[in-house]
Amino acid sequence: MTRREKNVIITKINEWLERELVAEDESVEQEAPTPTQPPEMLTLKECAETVKGLSEHTVRQLVLQGKLPYIRTGAGKNGKILVNKAALLSFVGGAA
Repeated sequence: MTRREKNVIITKINEWLERELVAEDESVEQEAPTPTQPPEMLTLKECAETVKGLSEHTVRQLVLQGKLPYIRTGAGKNGKILVNKAALLSFVGGAA
């Protein structure tokens, strides 16, 4: 194989790599994550108002039984319980 033939092959490989890298960059730009909205959190009272027929006591029991995920804001047992609205609606929809 002559030096000229080697250079032609190397040039073709470089052109192919450049095309692939450009295509990869374009696909990465298209897959860029969109900014997400923060989850909507509800108090026990707001949960009861959102789902008709559900009382604050029932929501509290679901939280204490571990059936609804929650976070507690504030310190200790006096902190406010917040439930993710999507989780609440998913639980109620699945329980129905």
